[in-house]
Amino acid sequence: MDIKLLYQTVGEEVTVKGWLANKRVSKNLYFLIVRDGTGFAQCVVNYDEVGEEVFERAKELTQESSLIITGNVIKDENQIGGYEIRATNLEIIHVAEEYPITNKPHGVDFLMDNRHLWLRSFRQWAIMRVRNRIIYAIHTFLQEEGFIQMDAPIFTGNAVEGTTTLFQTDFFDNPAYLTQSGQLYGEAMAMAQKKIYTFGPTFRAEKSKTRRHLAEFWMIEPEMAFFNNDDNMDLIERFLKYIIKDVLENSEYELSVLERDTSLFKEIVEKEFPRVSYTRAGRILNGEEKVNGRTTIEMLNEEMNSVRSDIESLEKEIEENEKKLNDSGLKKGKRNFLQSKVDSQKNKLRNLKKYEENLPSWLESAKNFQYGDDFGGSDETVLTRMFMTPIMIYNWPQDTKAFYMKKDEDNPELAKGVDVLAPEGFGEIVGGGERETDLNWLIEKINEHNLPMEAFKWYLDIRRYGAVPHSGFGLGLERFVAWICNLEHVRETIPFPRMYGRLTP
Repeated sequence: MDIKLLYQTVGEEVTVKGWLANKRVSKNLYFLIVRDGTGFAQCVVNYDEVGEEVFERAKELTQESSLIITGNVIKDENQIGGYEIRATNLEIIHVAEEYPITNKPHGVDFLMDNRHLWLRSFRQWAIMRVRNRIIYAIHTFLQEEGFIQMDAPIFTGNAVEGTTTLFQTDFFDNPAYLTQSGQLYGEAMAMAQKKIYTFGPTFRAEKSKTRRHLAEFWMIEPEMAFFNNDDNMDLIERFLKYIIKDVLENSEYELSVLERDTSLFKEIVEKEFPRVSYTRAGRILNGEEKVNGRTTIEMLNEEMNSVRSDIESLEKEIEENEKKLNDSGLKKGKRNFLQSKVDSQKNKLRNLKKYEENLPSWLESAKNFQYGDDFGGSDETVLTRMFMTPIMIYNWPQDTKAFYMKKDEDNPELAKGVDVLAPEGFGEIVGGGERETDLNWLIEKINEHNLPMEAFKWYLDIRRYGAVPHSGFGLGLERFVAWICNLEHVRETIPFPRMYGRLTP
């Protein structure tokens, strides 16, 4: 029986195979938190009900020991998962050695060194299941929209977005690169199948250690023939709303484990995503244009006052709850509940203080934004704070976008690209645009970027033989998961992260 199906067996006897996540004892009772990969559940081993032999087996169990437990299922909303198993029998498969990851705080490096074990923890379990649901929703949406999945090569002979972030390798005595994107190949495949998507690993050799960067990550890249950039943006909006709605409906429990406030998502699926030109976005950042009746400067000053008030209020709540914890007469169950609440409040307080610290620099950055600049993380955060929904920034200066982006017919200095920025400081989650179909312009841009013409000969053939308007986009899976789960760093969004300075485990 899978733990996730306990709701179907209330009042019945079940057998669960799993591992011991945690154990506590109270007189003649052992409370075992058992996980089986599908969920977590409390199993109560009562000496009076199971006898001495089984009770002694429970005593022998250590954290992460594997076991088989049989018992009766009861509904209990106060327990993890909402159900509890009253044990009638217990078998030990393996008694684990002393487990390195305990229920006390650990440093990031320690947890990363033990990522192969950290994946078993409650929080990481929830993140991985949300990731899986997002992947499922992506495939479902695109397949239902008439796309077919095709695969781009991982070894390539050319760069997609510049040569400075490539991992070079030897391919049978010839230089090759790990792909930055499947997009160029996606264009060729779309000319054969009309609507395709690739979904695979991509690699960037930036020596960056920010919370948004990985050296290896997964990218979803649809490409569509006969789509202009307006069609592209329509599809992106439907795509993102579909995924968000699906996750809300099917990952409610996992999001609650992560203490994720989902109220914003419920609003997002009902709203239209604002479409803002790059030029207008610059004016908004500089405080030259109001959104919803206020400028960025006014909004940030209001935020400073509001956050300070929230911090003071939360500090008082924590102080009051910590006084309650000092009460010697407090029952153990109530104490554990209260301690969990305090820990959650302290985590929220840390985030608020960090947010408060960032506000002055965001204000300064917004004031100093210059036309032609790419948006930095603080600029993206400020823009999305003005709308509190994903926003689409389109028509960028050519110099900020890749060589293959189509020039705007009315203003050739602009590229018909689009970036989707997620709210809450998570930045760009989608990048895309319409692709250039002018063969001579593409040749000029390849030369301008000092790219090897021979490596792009096949790509230029797409414009020689039946060129049509076409568009596409890429969604970085890990950044999207980080936003949905409200994670501070993308390293938690992938089972085994590869980033600057980290190649193991």
